[in-house]
Amino acid sequence: MAGRRNNGVLAVWAEAQRQEQRREEARWRAQAAEQRRWEREQREAQKAAARGEREAQREYQQSREAEAARRTAELDGRVEELRGLLAAGLARPAFRAQSLLAARPVPPFEPGRLGEPVPMPDQAHYQVPPPDRAQARNPGVRQQYEQYVAQARARFEQDWYAAQAAEAERQRRLGEYHGQYLEWVARFRREDEERAARTEESLRRLRSGEAEAVQEYFSAVLYASAGWPEGFPHRLVAAWEASSRQLVVNWELPGADVVPATGRVRYVKADDREAEVARPATERKALYREVLAQSALRVVTELYRADGDGLLASVVLNGFVRGIDPATGREAERFLTTVTVDRAEFAGLTLDRVAAVECFQGLGGVLSARPERLDEVRPDRLPETVGGSVAGQGGEDDPDLFEMDPIEFEELIAELFRLRGFRVMTTARSGDAGVDVVAEDLDPVTGGRIVIQAKRYRSTVSPTAVRDLDSTVRHHGAIKGILVTTAGFGPGSYEYIRNKPLTLVSGPELVELLAEQGLRGRLGERTSGGGTNGGSANGNGANGNGASRNGANGSGGDGSGGAATGGAAAGTAGATSTVALSWGSRTAGGDPVELDVSAFLCAKGRVLDDEHFVFFNNPQDPDGAVRLHPTRSVPGEPVRRAELTLDTARLAPAVDEVVVAVSTEEEEPPTLPLGYVHGLALSGAFGPDVTGPARWEAGTGGVPESAMVVGSFQRRGGVWQFEPSGTPVPGGLAGLAVRWGVAVE
Repeated sequence: MAGRRNNGVLAVWAEAQRQEQRREEARWRAQAAEQRRWEREQREAQKAAARGEREAQREYQQSREAEAARRTAELDGRVEELRGLLAAGLARPAFRAQSLLAARPVPPFEPGRLGEPVPMPDQAHYQVPPPDRAQARNPGVRQQYEQYVAQARARFEQDWYAAQAAEAERQRRLGEYHGQYLEWVARFRREDEERAARTEESLRRLRSGEAEAVQEYFSAVLYASAGWPEGFPHRLVAAWEASSRQLVVNWELPGADVVPATGRVRYVKADDREAEVARPATERKALYREVLAQSALRVVTELYRADGDGLLASVVLNGFVRGIDPATGREAERFLTTVTVDRAEFAGLTLDRVAAVECFQGLGGVLSARPERLDEVRPDRLPETVGGSVAGQGGEDDPDLFEMDPIEFEELIAELFRLRGFRVMTTARSGDAGVDVVAEDLDPVTGGRIVIQAKRYRSTVSPTAVRDLDSTVRHHGAIKGILVTTAGFGPGSYEYIRNKPLTLVSGPELVELLAEQGLRGRLGERTSGGGTNGGSANGNGANGNGASRNGANGSGGDGSGGAATGGAAAGTAGATSTVALSWGSRTAGGDPVELDVSAFLCAKGRVLDDEHFVFFNNPQDPDGAVRLHPTRSVPGEPVRRAELTLDTARLAPAVDEVVVAVSTEEEEPPTLPLGYVHGLALSGAFGPDVTGPARWEAGTGGVPESAMVVGSFQRRGGVWQFEPSGTPVPGGLAGLAVRWGVAVE
């Protein structure tokens, strides 16, 4: 029997089951396919990520290798700069005396922001879109539109009148600023004419062979020497002997650390670090000896090239570094080179072809065998040995001041002033290179700090030391400075101190002053004629009464120690905050710029009293919480820098704000506007209880005022915070004082 199709219920159910099974299988296949696709995508993503990580790792390593290569290139560049020291000096133009007579260009007027007109409001920005035709038929819409138009017109007129007023004020201030500029230009030209006249007189004295003029001229030549590598010092002492036409110079050299200890830098991938490969010791020693020899040849070259009138017959150059004397354990000058060069012998050299060390030694120069260890050489001649003799002073049994230990000599000077009624402190043992003796005149009306410099010289003291004394007095805020010496002073020094709070005490006067107080001292060995053999001195000096004030140290240090900072250690360890202000040392026209930094310890916007006004004549408050340190030059940069420290633990409880400000010096009007000061910036290093910015730059362009508030320490809920300001204040330092309630006479 033939089969037939079953169309019953079971057949329908079975077909439905097959269809459902096929659908389920299709879903399984789709899910499996989706899973395989997802897995493929994951594998591809992992492969791409691995490739990206390898690329990122490769890029990172390449950047580290590039940084190591850059540092190596910097080291190589530094070495090449040191090797080319003499060549760089030969490439610079020679110093010429006549160049000093050239008129200085007048800097152009720089109005800054005052030169920018106030923008007037644009009426188009005040237009109100009119309603469309349909809306315009509605009286309410028209009325509202007219109200909007009237309001826009009122706003425009208000803004226009405000802009007009601002423009008028700008033009007023611009005119005032321009007037100040014209006054400054007139003074600038007068000073330039006076400078030219003084220069002409100095050149006349130079050509006539006056010893002081010759000495000052060649000292200026070396002070003006430029193009030396970073870190090279510029300190010197010079003396001129007219009879032999010989210039004797002590010139400071860089230490052995001027040669990089690292030869190259390589990147170590395994440790992900930069490894510094040391420069071989033999290479460092050889390069340092070459630096010393090239420095000496370059200095002698600059002196002879600047001698257009043929004044110099020979030059004695002694190169020294500051280092520890192993015999005494104190820092001292250690001579590493010495050479005497005749003019004719030097003229026969072709310096751009010589090997520096061989040339230096061929000239008879002596170079330390181990300069990196400060092994000394014996100088051919020292500046203090130039000159004649001092008249006999002191008894036969008195100690010889020339041979006295430097520390003992300073203590003798301190005892002299102590016996004369002053409170005295010596600073040599504390390492202060700026002041030898600090004395306090305790008179409540005329008293104050006096700084003293003691010089054991056998020759006439250089006028440069007297000028350094003047600077030190101002930097330390002293009422007077005294320079005490075993020698004497030239007429230029006495001319310089006229009308200045400075006193010069010569050797003979010093012996007399010591005798008055029962102290002993003589100048040199007793001779058969009853005199003593000593160094040169002209015998002129300030009167003995002047020694009753203490003086400033002109030894050329930074002057940051001594009484100005002696109490800093008494505060809470690590709690002191420091703000350092720096600025360009000259204007665009080349004029020197000096700023006075001041601070006001205030309660509710006013200084507590006049003693809480910290400035150059009062460098700290009564509690020692705020201290102003001396302004100094940044080595190797045309920048001046002053620091002010704050110890919050010492502040009077009433103080809630310490305002820090700067002003241009006001020795004679008109004062220099801050608009001519460039690069004024503040950097901060704050204690744990003070917050503030690490660096802040003040915008002084176009500022006609001569004073500015740079910021203030403010107490907020027991926490101190330094907030920069940059607000100009008219009237200079006096204006600042009046602003915070200081009594100004």
